[in-house]
Amino acid sequence: MSLLKWALIFLVISIIAGLLGFTGVSIVSADIARTLFYVFLVIFLVLLVLGLTVFRV
Repeated sequence: MSLLKWALIFLVISIIAGLLGFTGVSIVSADIARTLFYVFLVIFLVLLVLGLTVFRV
């Protein structure tokens, strides 16, 4: 959950920076948030598949 929390933090930073007119900071923090979310999604899917197949009791 820590990875998802950081993605949400960077998303909020991006939105606030965009509202204040700091477009460079907004773009960079949005890219970081998107990357962290995709990493979280991949890890979640891998663990979901492993949980449903390999570690089935």
